[in-house]
Formats: sequence, C-alpha cells, structure tokens
Amino acid sequence: MTQTGQDWERRSLYAEALGRAGGWLWPLWVRAWERARPGDPDAALVRARAQVHHAWRWRGGRYASATAAWRFRRFHNALFTARENLHNAAVLNPDDPTPHAAEIWPALGLGYTDDMMRELWDEIVKRAPHHFEAHYNALQYWSGKWRGSHEKAQAFAEEAADEAPAGTLLAALPLFAWYETYLARENTQAIDSPRVRALVDAALVDLEAAAGHPAAPRVQHMVAYCLTKQGRHREALRHFRAVDGWVEALPWRYQNYQRLAYRGVRTAAARGVVTDSVRRWLRRS
Repeated sequence: MTQTGQDWERRSLYAEALGRAGGWLWPLWVRAWERARPGDPDAALVRARAQVHHAWRWRGGRYASATAAWRFRRFHNALFTARENLHNAAVLNPDDPTPHAAEIWPALGLGYTDDMMRELWDEIVKRAPHHFEAHYNALQYWSGKWRGSHEKAQAFAEEAADEAPAGTLLAALPLFAWYETYLARENTQAIDSPRVRALVDAALVDLEAAAGHPAAPRVQHMVAYCLTKQGRHREALRHFRAVDGWVEALPWRYQNYQRLAYRGVRTAAARGVVTDSVRRWLRRS
C-alpha cells in the first residue's frame, strides 16, 4: 500500500479490500504484520478497516426490528474499537484522509450528530476535497434511511458535483442520490425521465474523463443498470463488459441474490442489443 503514495482513492480501495479479506479471523494476520513492522501506518489502517468490517458482520443485514439485542451490543462495542483504531491510523499518517473517510461507517452505526459528522467531514475535505469514496460513504449518512433525509442527501450530492473537477466521478453522485430515493419509492422521477437521463449522461461524461480511477466500476455498474432500463442497450452492454466478474456494487448490493440480479439486467441489455439490431435491419429492408 505504500506504493500508492498520495493516491488517496487507490489507498482507500486497497485498505477496504484488505480489511474485508480477513473474514472473522482478521486479527491473526494483521497482528503478524504489526509485529513485523511496528508503528507501520499501513498496518494500522488495515487493522482499522478490518475492525469496521468486523463490526458490521455482527450487525448483519436484517432490519433493526429483526436483529437480536446481543448483536447490537457486539456491533456497538466493535465500532468503538474501530473508531479508536482509525484515530490511531490517522495519527500515524496525518496527511491521509482514508481513516477519516472510513470513520463514516462508525458514524452511521454509533449515531453521530450532524455537528459531529460535519467536524469529521472537515477533516476529510481539507486533505482530499474531491475524494469519491468519502463522498459515496457520506451520502449514506445524509440519506433518509440513516441520519438525514432524502432532501439532505440530494443537496449534498448536487453541491459535490457542482464543485468537483471532471474526472473525479462526483458528477455521478446525484445519480446515486436519486437511486436511494427511487428505491425507497419516495421519488416521482422515473428512471427513463428526462431528469434521470441527464443524470446518467453527466455520469458518462465524467467516466470518460476518469480513465484509471479506481472507483470507476462503481459508477459503471449504476449507469449500466440505468442505461438498460432506459432502453440504451448498446451503451449499457459496453459498461457491463468492463465490470464483469464483480457485483459488490449498487444496485446489486441491495439485492438478496446479487449475482442473479446482475445477470438478469445484463442479459436484458444483451438481448436488447440484438432486438435493436433486428429492428434497424427491418426498417432498412
């Protein structure tokens, strides 16, 4: 991870992947790393990210009403530990926004107030003002299903998109904000409406300028889904082909059967390309 230098987006991606990789046995290999390199900021960051994932495994994916009280106790205790680990990682590498961006997940679970969240956000943006992963995480905090409202989430996304330079992928953030309200059935803007088409087009333009951005697959999954639903099958299939093999992204991440959900929409895009080609051929005949 030291090879990432100040490529904070890539560092965030690697830390999350390594933190997730340990499963329930994460302390064993992380502790071996720490013994080999005491005070290493990379090891401290991976320990913290692993602890965040460890906490959310205790929480599980069920609604709060269906989650046992003992799971919540372990969840909150693990989040407090994760927050301490994140603060330690931040001290070891003061320029790094990654520990602060990762703290958004403890902020969700522990119920940070708006003032606490804004204080955390200030720490992030003074180090990396256009950090996609941090914005993506913060959008969850400001959404109606967590600590904010759909209006707050939309305003946050639009402000970030307006202020961001091309190639940061933040032009796609309003599309993600729209999808959250669409999923909650609190949005009257249909997926094939002019407004949502414009959101998809803005995301596509930013993708073209963001070649090599580590978060590009997240955006490609969302635009591929929307393009398919909008009947723009050839464009959708191009993005599906670019991300094949990985489905840990929206919109599939909210589905019970992620791979099946992905496969269904991708198949619809492929069939749509064939159908569109046949129709064009018939019109020319």
